[in-house]
Amino acid sequence: MIVRNFMPQDFEQVLTIEMEAFTEHNPFVYMNFYEMNDEGFLVATTGNKVIGFVMGYRSETNEGRIFSLAVKKEWQNRGVGKKLLNSILDLFKDEGIRSATLEVRSSNDKAIQMYRKMDFIACWIEHDYYSDGESGIIMKKQLSPRS
Repeated sequence: MIVRNFMPQDFEQVLTIEMEAFTEHNPFVYMNFYEMNDEGFLVATTGNKVIGFVMGYRSETNEGRIFSLAVKKEWQNRGVGKKLLNSILDLFKDEGIRSATLEVRSSNDKAIQMYRKMDFIACWIEHDYYSDGESGIIMKKQLSPRS
């Protein structure tokens, strides 16, 4: 498995993963994100198959935001999400970003557990965060600069 920058030819595979992972779909978000922030859009691949992706960007001077992270169901629990998350966090560190935030559905126990293992701390709950009324947990991690 390798993690590399997203390329436009990955779009269809990314959308397939996105539709499998999330209940809210807006395919235009992904191409818009790529057009505005291509360096923060990474994919995990094996052979020529995209098996996961992460999207992140600088949201404030010293803070990065992980906008989206998803892994194909058959590749979950194999370290793909962790590798993608570490890759985007390394990009943030290279840019001098000192903290990272993300939001996760309060029902997504597997993701919450992974984020906690990677030193993300739950900061607060946003009630009715998602369009279906589910709450989102806002999590944050302090980053150390890379030497």
